[in-house]
Amino acid sequence: MPYVFDPAPIPTIAVADSNDRIPVRRIFCVGRNYAAHAREMGKDPDRDPPFFFTKPADAVVMHGEIVAYPPGTVNFHYEAELVVVIGKTGRKIAEGDALSHVWGYCVGNDLTRRDLQLQAREQGRPWDFGKAFDRSAVVGPVYPAMALGHPTEGFIRLTVNGETKQEADLSELIWSVPEIISILSDSITLQPGDLIMTGTPAGVGPLVEGDTCTVAIEGLGEITTVIGPRD
Repeated sequence: MPYVFDPAPIPTIAVADSNDRIPVRRIFCVGRNYAAHAREMGKDPDRDPPFFFTKPADAVVMHGEIVAYPPGTVNFHYEAELVVVIGKTGRKIAEGDALSHVWGYCVGNDLTRRDLQLQAREQGRPWDFGKAFDRSAVVGPVYPAMALGHPTEGFIRLTVNGETKQEADLSELIWSVPEIISILSDSITLQPGDLIMTGTPAGVGPLVEGDTCTVAIEGLGEITTVIGPRD
């Protein structure tokens, strides 16, 4: 079949301790999934149904890369996240069966143009310009669940230039990984290569040119991003 344009390269992420790569299909993100973060964003942390937004697959950035300070913002934020990698197709997945659809887990950083996100929120508009911009999803090497298991507790921590900005425990997630998968799959068929960024703890804040941002999750290692000059 001839194409009018050359097909875009398939975005991929690394597998820990392997030369294998995982093709990224979609990136789903869970909003306000730690109570303290919900409060700092001026929202009630009660267990209302979770909500989701997305990033394009080609927004992925690997550990160790430089991310230019993005255009259109003066309030560029970090958000440390546990990332779930789906490995088996499923629709209307029962909560008790949800973990069988997980291939693995990794560390993530949901980079955010906070001023654009908040402006959109106040105007009742989509968050795309605040969340779904180029190189906005830093994703570390994926650890297979068959070797790692399914983490339900352990520290999640983010530092900027060595100073701790976010620190919490995975057990503090309002909606657990099985619940997230079950709820999301009730509306959308999940496919291998789908990523789910599960939400960020309290302590979100700004990054500036020259900053070094490191996210670590117990058992999953750490990822580092350097913020480069404005794009």
